[in-house]
Amino acid sequence: QVQLVDSGGGLVQAGGSLRLSCAAAGRTFRSYGVGWFRQAPGKEREFVAGISWRGGSTDYADSVKGRFTISRDNAKNTVYLQMNSLKPEDTAVYYCAAAYKVVPLARSTADYWGQGTQVTVSS
Repeated sequence: QVQLVDSGGGLVQAGGSLRLSCAAAGRTFRSYGVGWFRQAPGKEREFVAGISWRGGSTDYADSVKGRFTISRDNAKNTVYLQMNSLKPEDTAVYYCAAAYKVVPLARSTADYWGQGTQVTVSS
């Protein structure tokens, strides 16, 4: 079992930065790939970024490439999403998700979810 707790969201002006954290409870967390997803009001939940269980491979949605960076610290059981140059269209609830030995690139492939953290970017 893996329990995920998302944090770090908030209100920021366009062009600003935030760092989201996904803290996991469970000794086997280092065996899980982790992804960040987001869901804006009235829209489907979409993939944002993912990192492999060893941290050697990352993947990003085209809309965030060059602005967001995903990383993980397995010693701290935590995955981070550094978000720079934020835009109003990045406003959404952000969720982390974990999948055993694979990166969850789609909602259906995730085994566990965090509770979500709100990110609001003002123009």
